[in-house]
Amino acid sequence: MARDNGKRWQRPSREEAEAAVRTLIAWAGDDPGREGVKATPDRVVRAFEEYFDGYGIDPEEMLGRTFDETDGYDEVVVLKDIRFESHCEHHLAPIIGKAHVAYLPNRRVVGISKLARLVEVFAHRLQIQEKMTAQIANTLEDVLQPRGVAVVIEAAHQCITTRGVHKPGVTMVTSRMLGAFRTDASTRREFLSIIGTSSGAGMLNV
Repeated sequence: MARDNGKRWQRPSREEAEAAVRTLIAWAGDDPGREGVKATPDRVVRAFEEYFDGYGIDPEEMLGRTFDETDGYDEVVVLKDIRFESHCEHHLAPIIGKAHVAYLPNRRVVGISKLARLVEVFAHRLQIQEKMTAQIANTLEDVLQPRGVAVVIEAAHQCITTRGVHKPGVTMVTSRMLGAFRTDASTRREFLSIIGTSSGAGMLNV
């Protein structure tokens, strides 16, 4: 039984998922029994298992192991240029970009690989960029309880480059600033300088 926002539904079987892919192939105008696409349903389902494995991971539990021995370190911690691949929930089209994640420790720090993994967990779900930005920041704040959290995501959305308005080369930028990064302009400027952004102009603070 799957669950999202408190609602439950029956997750289809693998066979049902493969049948759905065969239906889409036929709807597109091809023969799902043709040699070249006969194995496509199996490949697509296996790809979906990889694309969307973030649903099977609890991000708060994944961040649960933190470290207290920091010798009093209390300056900004930044992991920038975290490449990710996601899929938009409106068209199932790829979203490809990079995330910059920062926090101001309040006695506790987390391994840097966990920051990259946190981005990956939320990227490997059906997404809109604004929600993903907020989810990463809010989870870090809830688990680490730091003095501040900052997340900036820059991404290209294939739903507008390969269909619809067909606008290649467009990058969407979103940001989420919490705690000191929201209230202290100098802290925010330090973070933006580290990631190579001179100002917050044009960023959507979700």
